[in-house]
Amino acid sequence: MKCPFCGDPSTQVTDTRENEDGDIVRRRRRCVKCDKRFTTYERIDLKMPHIVKRNGHRAEFDRSKVLASMTLALRKRPVAVEDIEAAAARIEGKLLAMGERELPSVKVGELVMRELKKLDKVAYVRFASVYRNFEDVDAFSEAVREVSRTRGRPPKSD
Repeated sequence: MKCPFCGDPSTQVTDTRENEDGDIVRRRRRCVKCDKRFTTYERIDLKMPHIVKRNGHRAEFDRSKVLASMTLALRKRPVAVEDIEAAAARIEGKLLAMGERELPSVKVGELVMRELKKLDKVAYVRFASVYRNFEDVDAFSEAVREVSRTRGRPPKSD
């Protein structure tokens, strides 16, 4: 770490402390050359992948968009807000775990559908009907049959 006062690269850490949440580390440093003291902070910097839309447009991942679409599909359904937040966090975690710089929006949509299927079957069908843009009633009926087949079975864990 270079000294902000004289630019010398030789500094010593005199004190290290974490914040209450444990996600930020504060370090007090002393410059060996000019003997001035300064503070640095270390934070986790996670980079979410960019999302490539169907038309080729690229956008940053936006958790609020995922939450908004899930909330819309779950409108007037008996699902707690905490459960929706947890599902969005799982989606975000899976996207980070993929380690990709860019992902197709289709992948995000599939993850949302998987989470909605676990939370509420009606919300899953609502979301799938818009997301998959069904061309006819038969395709929609197949999605409903798919949910009906899985009703008696416990959901697969990922």
